[in-house]
Amino acid sequence: MPQHAITGNALTSGTAQGPVLFGDTPLSFWGGVQPTSGEIIDRRHPLSGKIITGQILALPSGRGSCTGSSVMMEVILNGNGPAALILEQPDEILALGAIVAELVFGKGLPVVVVGSAGFAAVRDAAWAGVNADGSVTLSDKPLPLPTASSTPGTANLPADPEMRLSAQDREILAGAQGRARQVALQVVLRMARLQGATELIDVVQAHIDGCIYTGSASLRFAEQLRDWGGIVKVPTTLNAISVDQRRWRALGIDAAFGEPASALAQAYVDMGAQASFTCAPYLLESAPKAGEQIVWAESNAVVYANSVLGAYTAKYADYLDICIALIGRAPMAGCHLPGNRHADLVLRVPAPAGADDAYYPLLGYHLGLLCGSRIPAVCGLEAAHPRLDDLKAFGAAFATSSAAPMFHIVGVTPEAPTLQAALGDKRPDSDSTVTLQDLQASWRELDSAPQSRCDLVALGNPHFSVTECEALAQLLRGRIRHPATATVLTLGRAVHEKARASGAMAVLEAFGVTVITDTCWCMLEEPVVPVEARVIMTNSGKYAHYAPGLTGRKVHFGSLADCAEVACTGHAKGTLPAWLQTPQRPLPASPSGLPLP
Repeated sequence: MPQHAITGNALTSGTAQGPVLFGDTPLSFWGGVQPTSGEIIDRRHPLSGKIITGQILALPSGRGSCTGSSVMMEVILNGNGPAALILEQPDEILALGAIVAELVFGKGLPVVVVGSAGFAAVRDAAWAGVNADGSVTLSDKPLPLPTASSTPGTANLPADPEMRLSAQDREILAGAQGRARQVALQVVLRMARLQGATELIDVVQAHIDGCIYTGSASLRFAEQLRDWGGIVKVPTTLNAISVDQRRWRALGIDAAFGEPASALAQAYVDMGAQASFTCAPYLLESAPKAGEQIVWAESNAVVYANSVLGAYTAKYADYLDICIALIGRAPMAGCHLPGNRHADLVLRVPAPAGADDAYYPLLGYHLGLLCGSRIPAVCGLEAAHPRLDDLKAFGAAFATSSAAPMFHIVGVTPEAPTLQAALGDKRPDSDSTVTLQDLQASWRELDSAPQSRCDLVALGNPHFSVTECEALAQLLRGRIRHPATATVLTLGRAVHEKARASGAMAVLEAFGVTVITDTCWCMLEEPVVPVEARVIMTNSGKYAHYAPGLTGRKVHFGSLADCAEVACTGHAKGTLPAWLQTPQRPLPASPSGLPLP
């Protein structure tokens, strides 16, 4: 192609040039990129197996986990990152990783947004140069290195919007409350600029996802804030960490991983966070109430807080969460604003007769693929009465395959008593119907192992609730575990105590379930995943997506009852469930054509 330039918007400063690695599918850096090698390990992504190091990586956007920012910072600092990142649409999670690397460690990466037309042009380029003004030069051969920015962190970025800072904000920015809070506010203001916010709001609590160990950079960041005297200003809980902090040695975890992962968790505790260590903070007694302004990270927790609890939070990336917790202030943008919480599209779904609990993670995963970053209003479940555990499983799978911060289920979730309420009386971008045939295709993506033999049953992604523990205990009571199939359950400390008090834990342990607290399946590898294991069975849509890339194993997916059966027999059915093969029931319609409440 002849050399030409396209316009773009710089989310971070800097210049770069290199060969183009183009992908037309959004990518989660967490579970999608190996930080120690730069390899794309999402085995369902078109770029699977490619190396991003030194490339001009072009993606529509990120998706999925809030920990993508941590992996982005990790690859920047260890030299395995791309030369620059070209996005079709803004992505705060990926941009934040570059911003933190720049502000805290002085080592950034250019991130530019070029829009739909510009992104289409990048597809045909062999080489690209990212310029300081955000423009991109495309060519079919190597380009000279663009002129560097004059002042890292500030040059050629869009001007700040008119920010209304409080007296306390100005005090923090001047350094009067210490270096940790000063840098934290600098990060928050950079993100506020990207989001178009003109003021900050007070938050009442935080949940930190950055306590997941992605490598030495994640530990360096937390210890730097702690050593600068960082102490959280609001009640703060911690996400699942990378090891069972009390038992990692007994579980056979290598000290080279266990010690820094445990030290990372301790650094956040030292800054005043609660040692909750759960990816399901909505199960804690401290869960927020409807309408409360909070700052939560961890993708499944964010969508549950917004959608099911009715609390107000953006989908906060790792590191922005602790920065906001340190100052107690967040940008007034995104889902903090009532007007930004309405649905953008309508999805009408089948409610198959006799569906079991696998229906909800399957549906969440499939709908997430359809939404991108748009908020859906889901119609068709008004009479299904999903339980909180069902909504938890739905939300986790939805957050895995989409970048949206919340969902509405008409007649079920609190801000969607009617379709009109979910839409905010505006017209949706689209209105489409999902069929059983559509869901069958997603089932086969999640239930992809060719052989029936299963070596491991993986449960608790997200962490199990007490009612899930009791349901599993009922399924396993009096039965015998298959000797060649391990069954491992992850959950938070608080739920573990409650499940022991209810008697469920005694039943599970008598069966032979290995119970692990503090960590979750997205962080567990060998030897918890047995070295000899080749196939994993799970009831989690989230883990069924991530496990092939994270562990290199094949996966079977099904209901909790299916998992219990595999734990006893060692074999999965590997076929579509009966309810997924039955004709779908038509949705009732009102005279206006909308589903009845």
